[in-house]
Amino acid sequence: MRWIFAHMSFTIPVNRLHETPTLMAFYHPKPSYPFHVLILPKRAIADVTTLSSTDADFMVELFDTVRRLVEQFGLEAPGYRLITNGGAHQDVPILHFHLISGVALNLE
Repeated sequence: MRWIFAHMSFTIPVNRLHETPTLMAFYHPKPSYPFHVLILPKRAIADVTTLSSTDADFMVELFDTVRRLVEQFGLEAPGYRLITNGGAHQDVPILHFHLISGVALNLE
């Protein structure tokens, strides 16, 4: 999976909301919130603990992308969260961020 994100992200069948040389953002395919976007690096990064100063370009683009999406979708007033998981809480073995807004959906 990491290889696909790192080398073939163009093949992932998602509606891209924003894409840069280092990341892509798209709606979560199984959202847990009314607004639920995934932001992933195009380079294989295992988790936040493996980030280094060489990933500065990704981090700048990450926060610029979050700022753009918050403005584009008017998330400032209702509020939003940017979440990343690690260790046992990380379901997918690649660093990714969830930009969410609204009350969690009842998925039962």
